[in-house]
Order: sequence, then C-alpha cells, then structure tokens
Amino acid sequence: MCGIVGFTGRREASPVLLEGLRRLEYRGYDSAGLVTSTGNELHLRKKAGRLAELRGHVAAHPAPGCSGISHTRWATHGGATDRNAHPHTNTAGDIAVVHNGVIENFAALKHQLQAAGTAFRSDTDTEVLAHLIGHYYHGDLVAAVRQALSLVKGTYGLAVMARAEPGVIVGARLGSPLVVGVGADGMYLASDANALAGFADKVVYLTDRQICALTETDWEVRDQDLSPVSVAVSDIGHFLSDGDAGRGAYPHYMLKEIYEQPETLANAMRGRLTEADSTAHFGGLNLSAQQLRQIDRVVMTACGTSYHAAMVGEYLFEELARLPVEVEYASELRYRNPPMDRNTVVLALTQSGETADTLAALRESKRMGHTTLAICNAVGSSIAREADGGVYLHAGAEIGVASTKAFTSQVAVLTMLALYLGRTRHLSSTQGQRIIDDLHALPEAVRQALRCHDHVKRVAAKYAHAKNVLYLGRQYLYPVALEGALKLKEISYIHAEGYPAAEMKHGPIALVDPNTPSVFLVPRGSVFDKVMSNMQEIKARGGPVIAIASAGDREVAAVADDVIAIPDVPEYLQPIVTAIPLQLLAYEVALLCGCDVDKPRNLAKSVTVE
Repeated sequence: MCGIVGFTGRREASPVLLEGLRRLEYRGYDSAGLVTSTGNELHLRKKAGRLAELRGHVAAHPAPGCSGISHTRWATHGGATDRNAHPHTNTAGDIAVVHNGVIENFAALKHQLQAAGTAFRSDTDTEVLAHLIGHYYHGDLVAAVRQALSLVKGTYGLAVMARAEPGVIVGARLGSPLVVGVGADGMYLASDANALAGFADKVVYLTDRQICALTETDWEVRDQDLSPVSVAVSDIGHFLSDGDAGRGAYPHYMLKEIYEQPETLANAMRGRLTEADSTAHFGGLNLSAQQLRQIDRVVMTACGTSYHAAMVGEYLFEELARLPVEVEYASELRYRNPPMDRNTVVLALTQSGETADTLAALRESKRMGHTTLAICNAVGSSIAREADGGVYLHAGAEIGVASTKAFTSQVAVLTMLALYLGRTRHLSSTQGQRIIDDLHALPEAVRQALRCHDHVKRVAAKYAHAKNVLYLGRQYLYPVALEGALKLKEISYIHAEGYPAAEMKHGPIALVDPNTPSVFLVPRGSVFDKVMSNMQEIKARGGPVIAIASAGDREVAAVADDVIAIPDVPEYLQPIVTAIPLQLLAYEVALLCGCDVDKPRNLAKSVTVE
C-alpha cells in the first residue's frame, strides 16, 4: 500500500522523488522519506505525517545528489513515527532500503540478527532487510539483495542503494508492484507507473521474483538466480499527465471524480455497443462465442467497493444472462477450496489491479485450471496482465481513496458483459437493443442526478451529528446500500451499516431511535411497495428517514423526512444512478465533520499487503 519512487540520472534527484511521492501519496500518508547519494555519501531525510512535512524538512535540510530512492508509508509494523519512516539503513548506514509489503518472518530474522549483535532502531519489518543486505554486501549490491531475499518469507516491492555504489539502484518484486521507467535524462523505479508520467518514456513491469539494476544510463532485469531475462518494454503514453490528474477547480479529488462520472461512464461504453447485432463487444476477453456459451457458472471475487459492484453484477448476470453467479470476498476465496467445475469462470474486479487479496485469489483460480477474467482500471497492472482476459474501465486515474467513478464504471461494464452473455443465450435482438438504448441514456441520467447536490448539502447539515446511520435497499439496491454505508464510514468515520430493507425486522430494527437516521433507496421498481412497507416500519418507531426516490414521487414524500430525487431509469441501472447522491452525502457529511475526504485516516488507495 506504500508508494516507492527511485531515480538515477543527470538531474537533481530530490525534486523528482518528491514529485513522484506527491502523485503516490494516496497509497499511504503516515510518513515519508528519501535518501540521495553524492559520491560515497548517503543523505537520509524522513518525517512522520503527510508529505508536506518531508517537503519542508528537505527544504530546510537539502538532500543533494542525482540518484535516490523515496517512500510514502501506510503503517503495518510499527507506528507512524520518524524512526519508523522509510528509508531504513543498516548499522553502518551504508545500505538504504524502501519497501512495500510485509516480511512475515521478520521476527525470527530480527531475533537472529540481534543475537549476532545487531542493534535495531525502528519497530518495522523493513529494517530487517537493510541489515540482511548489509550483512551480505561485499561490493555487489545485486548479489547482496538476492542473498537477503532468499531468507525472506512474505511480499515485497523494494528499492535499495549502497554508499559504495553511487548511482546504482536495485529493485526487487514479489507480490507488490514495481515498475522500471526509462527516460531521456535517467532511469526510474516506482510502485505505480502513474508516478512516472511526464518523466519516463517507456516502462517495464517487473514480475514476481525479478530483480532489476538501474544506472543513470542503463537498466537490466534478472531472475531470482541472477540470470538475465528478456522483458517487454511498454510505452507510457496511455498514463495521465500530472495536469490531467489534477483537481482542477474542485476542492477535492473525490468531488472531481464524482462529477466526472457522466464522462467516465461514456468512456466505459465507447466502442463497445453495436447496433448491428444489438449486443456488446469486448476486445480483450480472449474467449470465443462458443467458449462463452459453455460457461455454466461465474464466481466473482473482489474487495471493498469492487465487492459491492460484483454483488450488483450477480443480479445483472442472473437476470440478463441467466447465469448462476456467486460473489466471494477475495480475502476469503484465496484460502478456500470451493468445488468448481471446469465450466466455471472466475471474474476478478479491481480498480488498481494490484489488490493483494484479489491477485492471490486470481492466481489460485488459475492454478486450479479455471479461466480467469478481470475488470480493471489500471492498464499494465498485475491483475490485468495475469488474467486470461479482461475489460478495462477507462475511467482515468482515481486519486480519492474512497472509490466513486470506478464503482459506477464497474457496474456499467458488468451490465455490458451481462448483455453480451445474454445475447449468446436467450436475449432477443429487440431486448438487446432496448438495453443498449438504456445504456446510451445513462450518462445524461447521471448528469441529472448530480443536480441534487445542493439539496444533499442541506440534508447532510441536518444529520451530520448522527453517530449511527442505516442504509436500506432491496434487490439491485441492496449492494448500493452497502456501498453507501461504506462511503460514509470511510471518509466521515461515522458508523454506518447497510442491510436488505426487509432484514431490518429480523434484528437490526432494535437500533432504530430518533437519533439514528435510515437512508432508504426507494426509486420506482418491482419491489417498491415492499420497500415502502419497510420504511413505514422505521417511521413507526420514530426513526428519521432519508429517501433516495424517483423525482416527484408523492407517496415517498408523504412518509420520508427528507427526499433526494433522482431520474427514473430501468431497475438494472438504478445502482449507478442511486450511488450518486450517496457519494455526495458522504462527501458533504465528511466536510461538516472536518475530515480529510481524499486521505481518510488509516486507509490507503491500493491495498497491496494482506
């Protein structure tokens, strides 16, 4: 979950490192640090807190040199303090390491090192790596890194420098992403290619157990036995420039990304819907029509917001494609051994393409011989490269830690996949064309839904004091209730829970009181009357009700305390439209609570550790 940036070349390293860390700060912001090299001297600077603390420290105490490595941290082992910030060094201070991942056997290794007289200065697992590499270093940094890693159990994406080898950076990867960047003025290393946009021209994605060595004019990649390997070199042009990824006129990335959704939905659909045969088409599934018809079952796996999108996908696939679907938390699926026959496809959903649990679940599924597909937003990510086929969201960089536009784009792609699979089975061309027409109208419906923002502000002011909030929906909108609750928890730190509305009377209704608002998702649809009945049950017990309802619905207005109107769309597209006011509600409540909506406490954007 941490961010790594390295540079060696023909310009001052510190500005490059700090700018790269700024772009990756959403991956972790408990502390930050860097080390640079001049001749045979290493210059170490690190501070707890946000990147601004390190930037100020470096301004007061410059770190000269044309090569360096840097890190922004999401704490795993040890608190967010100066001494636990990366980089970490060995006792002599001649080896420096930054690391993303978890060293599972660090306690045993630390005990062995301490028994041999090594003194530790931090509480982190990473410091073990610095001492191990220092122990094995005899003038060849690549060999020392390889020997140290042979003792390590766990995951790592790391960058290492040695005082005696100025201008050399060694990187290694196992389970945590690492990318080599090739530029006109030097070589780069990063945990995310977006950090290198505008700096590097080409990128090389390391795979597990590969080691790279960079100098200011060259680079090479080796396997775990240090044999040279041939790797693909990709153009970096598809990544956003910093200007494209900026906030623009918006005060926060999250708000910008909420308002980008009409455009990102259009991007997700562009070129994929065809009138000629009334279906969707995808270039990267790598499955023939015959193979698609042979699918008997789909297992969707994901984490967090992507899991909620997968739950919507279950309803979509079963209704539109008549395919049985199960949705599994990736963190659970990776350790299970569920019975799956040969015609089961595993579909992984992920924004970053690097989520550790989802990647592990996908790899385990592949090991068992199942076809794997992925819905992903990050081009070139581990999951995108390792799945047998997949679909990109084309939503652009999502910087806000709380996912918004990725969720709606995932649901849109799942809808198109359900259409595609349905047309190979039972959907008529007339039915397919109707779905295509509905999808074409979706960006405008979302644009209309965004007009509720001013009203949402007033509703947020009314309920921002609440300590607990319930979110309730049925059928397609049950997963959206879960997602709305998650958004509120993530960025305002208010306890919230999502339930199927009818389940309230089976226990959770005991929570209802005048200080606990319930957010009902109740647009017109097949279970409208049922949800209205559930809403009446809450009102009868004195609970305040906020309703997300079809515009002009007087029946809802007669019961609810506050109504947020959304445009009418078919039921299978309601998850996308109803998500908009829930995202805005969480955003506005978080602002009133004084929270940092883009960088909520204890969270990071890409969860690359278990």
